[in-house]
Amino acid sequence: MTGAKRKKKSVLWSKMNMPHCEDFKQCCRRRLPILEWATHYNLKENLLPDTVSGIMLAVQQVTQGLAFAVLSSVHPVFGLYGSLFPAIIYAIFGMGRHVATGTFALTSLISANAVERLVPLNSQNLTTQSNTSVLGLSDFEMQRIGVAAAVSFLGGVIQVAMFVLQLGSATFLLTEPVISAMTTGAATHVVTSQVKYLLGMKMPYISGPLGFFYIYAYVFENIKSVRLEALLLSLLSIVVLVLVKELNEQFKRKIKIVLPIDLVLIIAASFTCYCTNMENTYGLEVVGHIPKGIPPPRAPPMNILSAVITEAFGVALVGYVASLALAQGSAKKFKYSVDDNQELLAHGLSNVIPSFFFCIPSAAAMGRTAVLYSTGAKTQVACLISCIFILIVIYAIGPLLYWLPMCVLASIIVVGLKGMLIQFRDLKKYWNVNKIDWGIWVSTYIFTICFAANVGLLFGVVCTIAIVIGRFPRAKTLSIKNMKEMEFKVKTEMDDETLQQVKIISINNPLVFLNVKKFHTDLMNIIQKENASNQPLDEISKCEQNTLLNSLSNGICNEEATQPCLNQKCSLILDCSGLTFYDYSGVFMLVEVFMDCKNKSVDVSLVHCTASLIKAMKYWGNLDSEKPIFFESVSAAISNIHLNKNLSKLSDHSEI
Repeated sequence: MTGAKRKKKSVLWSKMNMPHCEDFKQCCRRRLPILEWATHYNLKENLLPDTVSGIMLAVQQVTQGLAFAVLSSVHPVFGLYGSLFPAIIYAIFGMGRHVATGTFALTSLISANAVERLVPLNSQNLTTQSNTSVLGLSDFEMQRIGVAAAVSFLGGVIQVAMFVLQLGSATFLLTEPVISAMTTGAATHVVTSQVKYLLGMKMPYISGPLGFFYIYAYVFENIKSVRLEALLLSLLSIVVLVLVKELNEQFKRKIKIVLPIDLVLIIAASFTCYCTNMENTYGLEVVGHIPKGIPPPRAPPMNILSAVITEAFGVALVGYVASLALAQGSAKKFKYSVDDNQELLAHGLSNVIPSFFFCIPSAAAMGRTAVLYSTGAKTQVACLISCIFILIVIYAIGPLLYWLPMCVLASIIVVGLKGMLIQFRDLKKYWNVNKIDWGIWVSTYIFTICFAANVGLLFGVVCTIAIVIGRFPRAKTLSIKNMKEMEFKVKTEMDDETLQQVKIISINNPLVFLNVKKFHTDLMNIIQKENASNQPLDEISKCEQNTLLNSLSNGICNEEATQPCLNQKCSLILDCSGLTFYDYSGVFMLVEVFMDCKNKSVDVSLVHCTASLIKAMKYWGNLDSEKPIFFESVSAAISNIHLNKNLSKLSDHSEI
């Protein structure tokens, strides 16, 4: 009896433990994406392009690391560390295969506020710790990197806390106009911060509200102190960088490896400055001594965390928003998925762990991601390979950069922000698609310029939500149509075969950033179920679908919406009579739905569209001009479907 009980108990115990073991494996694969893609890595196909991409990426990481460390008001060597450790952490935890994490202009600018506030140039002591033995740097430099590391640590903790609270799904509040305006405004701030290096001027650190305007006021008041040599070298560097990068872009399809002009410029400028002794002859400011090696890890100063909480929130929000936009863009381009919450964890750990290795705040950058695109990178192996070359620079090549002029580094920063600055061109697009989004873009940009990137981001989100909430009470929530009357009219004009191929979906709510993802998911589910079904339908009423898009709820489709059509080429009719208003995201999603359905061989017709919606869709999307897609009524759309079907039959008979 006792043995039987023990046996029964052991069986129950094994049954209880087996699911937990499987759950643990699934959890590891979900939270460590490297376990998923590394096991399926194809050495023959992927290693060569990843190696080439890694070498080119290392050039970008080194140049931007030096430049953004200066932007963050710390010694340039810490930018090299910031290009190494975050890339390794993200490769393990991140899901973006073409996302290169490292130093970032916007987060560097935010952390510089804390560094300059807590350790100004005339300051000597911040903490009681003595750091003179670390890398041979002064206490002043170590105190400054201590503040930057504290910002990185606390910003990463905030991102990990957001992951625990599953706040990644809240990113739908960050609309494209808000992100575009915030990043453009922050890029303008970064360019302004580099003016003193471009002109060779000695300038006190200026920040705070309206600091953007105070900087230019100071420049014009002290215009006589501009060093002509620095100005000419800056202009020459900018012209060379822009010209060569444009040529690389023009001929990237013809040449496999683009010219790393950043690296060439750094080598040429350093060699020229060394040979001509520009530092002493012309008074040019140079990078100075860059120590070898990596110091042992040390915890950031925890006693100043409360003093940097504002900058930490800015780093957490701005860095995550910019990085997620790049991850989602690469996922969409290369047909894979990205989990918003997992990206929070990856970027949070990429800030927390490297902060113990004297790293400044990190995020993904547009320029580095573009390098991975253009060089054909396949996986995060490219980023890991780049880390090997960064280590070579840290241990061997770094000291040779002593003579690099600061004005050349500033030029590299300014040209590297070109992708963000040209987002000014989006204004024309927003004006033609939705003037409210245009107003949000302009106001968010102004707030970012006048205050800071995190303030502009917060204003844009609040403004967007307020406008949507103000418009929703006036929205028409349901459109009621006499479907029997329409069905009778259609049946007297069309044959049954045509009716079986038509699916009508009525959009009964506004289509805005709050519900576009749900709209797309529901619509694609309907089409997939339609393609997977072989059951015929007798009446058009059985194909009638009614998608209730309520942005303030989950917006779940009706049960009727899951009824299938024939497993053949179907036609989809979107009834927009209930689409009372929309924003830029809504127009973009309608165009994307049209293109997705076109790729799935599903003809799409839109009925009861307003003139403004038709104009916005034609402006935004390259719609097929040969076939009409906008109709005044459902019956007109079905008549067009019937006509196209007869024409295709005639063409088939003529071919026979």
